Amino acid sequence: MNNTPPLARRLGTVDAVVIGLGSMIGAGVFATFTPAAQAAGSGLLIGLAVAGLVAYCNATSSAQLAAAYPTSGGSYVYGRELLGPWPGFIAGWGFVIGKSASSAAMAMTFAAYAAPPGWERPVAIAAVVLLVAVNYRGVTRTAGLARIIVAAVLIALAVAVAAVWAGGGTDGTASMWGGGGVLAQGWYGILQSAGLLFFAFAGYARIATLGEEVRDPRRTIPRAILVALGIAALVYACVGVSVLAALGPDGVASSPDPLAAAVAGWGWAAPVVRAGAALASLGALLALVAGLGRTTLAMAREGDLPRWLAAVHPRFQVPHHAELAVGAVICMVIAVADLRGAIGFSSFGVLAYYLVANLSAFTQTGPDRRYPRFLQVAGAAACVVLVATLPLESVLAGLAMFALGIGYRAVRLRRNRPKL
Repeated sequence: MNNTPPLARRLGTVDAVVIGLGSMIGAGVFATFTPAAQAAGSGLLIGLAVAGLVAYCNATSSAQLAAAYPTSGGSYVYGRELLGPWPGFIAGWGFVIGKSASSAAMAMTFAAYAAPPGWERPVAIAAVVLLVAVNYRGVTRTAGLARIIVAAVLIALAVAVAAVWAGGGTDGTASMWGGGGVLAQGWYGILQSAGLLFFAFAGYARIATLGEEVRDPRRTIPRAILVALGIAALVYACVGVSVLAALGPDGVASSPDPLAAAVAGWGWAAPVVRAGAALASLGALLALVAGLGRTTLAMAREGDLPRWLAAVHPRFQVPHHAELAVGAVICMVIAVADLRGAIGFSSFGVLAYYLVANLSAFTQTGPDRRYPRFLQVAGAAACVVLVATLPLESVLAGLAMFALGIGYRAVRLRRNRPKL
């Protein structure tokens, strides 16, 4: 039974858009194009369009659901309300476990840019502690810091794109499309690149997880989700075309930091790009910690996680126990895990999360329906197709993660069953 106090509605449309952008324009925009080019060559531009279309289908589902259920928890709440407790739990478990690992990886990405050699883990842990402290002080503090970070990252990206086109750095333009054109790697490669690029878009769901703290949620949340997605898609398109023009598909595929390589002709621009990547990692981590705290709160309210995590701070109006627990888990993962292999199941969890969202939105009727059902069908089908493109080890790790969660919930339900 949920008897915890609600969170305060303090976020406006601009705040929600900024938090969504901070989630999407993270470190992925600086690094995702490399594996996408390895999979599809210049066909990554088609992959980017496919990823954007899939993200749009999923975003309309999230927007439609969030308008009807403006509370913390995102797809955990939607699945529970419209499909039943088990689908809701699957969505929530996949998000909390998968995104905790993603948060640790994002903290380590920040440290890779900002820390001296050998100090990466301590600096990553310090970054998590700092951002948990910001979130602890209230959601308006979170939104305020997100504004600063997003503005700085967008400036860094604008400098990089301008440097490519104004600095004579487009030597790869003639070979931009590669020897065999955009279809040289085939449609499987394009779909694989779409799967990689989709996860750079996926942060719009962070707006929905904060639904309990948004003013006028039926109007604000759908608008903020689509505006943030549209801005992110435009930014990704500009960056993708620019790095391909500067390096060509082979150059992008072989560079661990393609945007920095693309501006190498302007020596002063490369440090700006690296600073932008560090800040982008920090912005994505800030939004992830906030979203994890709210989803944990929602699951604790229903008893799917320990109810102690459902506490709301009387002054700051945040789920302070949940945020402290999330921060502690992320720090432990950073301290002990090899994150190159630890986050393989995160992609699996994200796709399961959005699959539940699409299926939940499909069931909505009457005034709650804002978008045609074919968008939810397309979104759900795309989630399944993208899962099929994941490496086998990622699928196996994801299945193991969900098996653990299902076992945990089954044991808890059995122990809490009333005795006759």
